[in-house]
Amino acid sequence: MMLTLIHSLRVRVDMKGIVRWMGDEDLEGENQHGITMPMHTSESPNPVQMVLLAHGGCTLLDVITGLKHRMENVRDMWIELDADRREEPPRKFTAIRMNYVIEGDVPQKLVERIIEKSHEKNCSVGAMVTGAGASLDWVLEIRP
Repeated sequence: MMLTLIHSLRVRVDMKGIVRWMGDEDLEGENQHGITMPMHTSESPNPVQMVLLAHGGCTLLDVITGLKHRMENVRDMWIELDADRREEPPRKFTAIRMNYVIEGDVPQKLVERIIEKSHEKNCSVGAMVTGAGASLDWVLEIRP
């Protein structure tokens, strides 16, 4: 299916997508490359959960990029995420906690600098979430 964009006063378009109703409360998102993802189904994350996961994915990619010359020393890596939200609408995030876990032989100080740079400068999703008022705390656990 071809994506159609309704133009506004913006001159440049960086990203396009479609969110389609699939019946009941099930949704499907499609990006400009035709890649689809179920949303808000019994077997997929809801849109708010997707934002939390996107935040984790964004910063984990920064860590992978920052460790590119040391990745042969990494066996596994993940981020455990949890978040708090407001009780009243809009139920935006108020606090996010990230536990970075790396299995492998990597310098802790280097990884800490990469994570700090991710949250201060590079992670676009994180900038949107914290820019909307959420606090962010993180810890790093390296398992040799």
